[in-house]
Amino acid sequence: MDNNSSGQKRVFKRRIILLLIDFIIIFLSFLFFAWIKPATVRIYLPNYFLPFLFFSLVWMVVSIFLSKYDVYKAKKSKDAVVPVIIANLTILAVITTLIYSFGMFYYSRLIVFGTILLSTLWEIFLAYFYFSYLKPVTVPEFDETKISKPELFPADKSVILDEQEKAKYVQTREQIKNIIIDETSINVYNFISRFIDVGNPQNLLVSTTTQFNIDKLPAGSFNSITNLHRVNDFRWINKFFESVNHRLPFGGIYINSAETYQLRKKRILSEYPPGFNHIYYFFDFLFTRVFPKLLITKKFYFYVTLGRNRVISRAETLGRLYSCGFECLEEKFIEGNFYFVARKVKEPAFDGKPTYGPFVRLQRYGKNGRVIGVYKMRTMHAYSEYLQEYIYQRNQLQDGGKFKNDFRVTAMGRFMRKFWIDELPMIFNLLRGDMKLVGVRPLSRQYFNLYTEELKEKRLKIKPGLIPPFYADMPKTLEEIMDSENRYLDAYLRNPVWTDVKYFFHATWNIVFRRARSN
Repeated sequence: MDNNSSGQKRVFKRRIILLLIDFIIIFLSFLFFAWIKPATVRIYLPNYFLPFLFFSLVWMVVSIFLSKYDVYKAKKSKDAVVPVIIANLTILAVITTLIYSFGMFYYSRLIVFGTILLSTLWEIFLAYFYFSYLKPVTVPEFDETKISKPELFPADKSVILDEQEKAKYVQTREQIKNIIIDETSINVYNFISRFIDVGNPQNLLVSTTTQFNIDKLPAGSFNSITNLHRVNDFRWINKFFESVNHRLPFGGIYINSAETYQLRKKRILSEYPPGFNHIYYFFDFLFTRVFPKLLITKKFYFYVTLGRNRVISRAETLGRLYSCGFECLEEKFIEGNFYFVARKVKEPAFDGKPTYGPFVRLQRYGKNGRVIGVYKMRTMHAYSEYLQEYIYQRNQLQDGGKFKNDFRVTAMGRFMRKFWIDELPMIFNLLRGDMKLVGVRPLSRQYFNLYTEELKEKRLKIKPGLIPPFYADMPKTLEEIMDSENRYLDAYLRNPVWTDVKYFFHATWNIVFRRARSN
């Protein structure tokens, strides 16, 4: 009885707090629209004081009646947002009816309907914010039902089982199958079972967001780890991946999933009614895509959210995996999530200086093989540099020497590359003396290793340049690119000044008049 009474008090307290927040929202919205009217506070505040109180009373009564303040009960984000939309549409209908029924046409439509609209937008944002980032959640520890029981399974499939052992094996295997299906779907189970035997005790199944739950596992006890909880809710994604790496042997399998930002956008726009879905997505984009990238809001974002429900791209997910010592064996989009199967191939790189902002410092080969930091504007998702070999193996190269179908490049990145905006910071490398105006491109290790040994040796004799011979010759295949660079390097080693002057004007002519571009 005491627990029930205490619970009711907590519920009542929550509703009162939400009601007071709601009143502040509509009061500030009212003040905003009263302020932008020409007469401002001199006329509107005195005349609207009593009507505003009546309006607020209607607002609160309808909101309580339609359970708008029961956001703490929401299990999905739409359970928090939809009641706001329904309640506020009802309020709009009630207020409109009262105004026109009683002939109250002297009230400003801008103030009345503007207050409702602005308050609704703020409530949608706060409801979404509360559900996604502030609502308390219980982080699941290991559930014994989700861990294979060694005594029930044969570690070696070649072991001959008696009928009783077979029955136990099949029964427990079915239990694990049902757990996966209950938490995900039959399609996800079919995908996972293609790579591991879910009934084997050496294949661990968990649903967790905390690194601690992985760290407490004995190293080398499992050949695979499958996590049913998506990556988006990990506070420290790399630390989690590193912990998984340390618990697996070389060749061990790691299976997990993420909701990419493209899938997130598609879900939001399809989940809510037209009009409101774009409002919802705007606030989601602002908070989850913009805030984490700005220095003044980044710390606030992670302090409030603890990294939960963050936006992550396909490229960043795979790039983080590769940086943590895995290689991707398979990837697939299943029912709104991006699933991957990775294999441990090395120890983590422990990247201490990952870059997320608009500027990046890429490690490239310079003169005499010295690795230099080349400054550019970001055109790819974070951690994309770890995926060069993966992209090359899957897609090879297109005309011009770039990777085909490179999903690492952002939409803004394609625009910047088209007009060389991304290369403007390389002027700093020119001023530092790491590069010269005309010369071969500074290459990454993976791309550099595609070249012949003879060309590698020539390249390392001179500084790389801002304007490559590519724009003078416009080669298409990798072989043509290497031939072009060979001709430039041979000419440069014979006559440096004249060669650079000739290539500079030839490249400029192609860029300006023949509209030469690098994809």
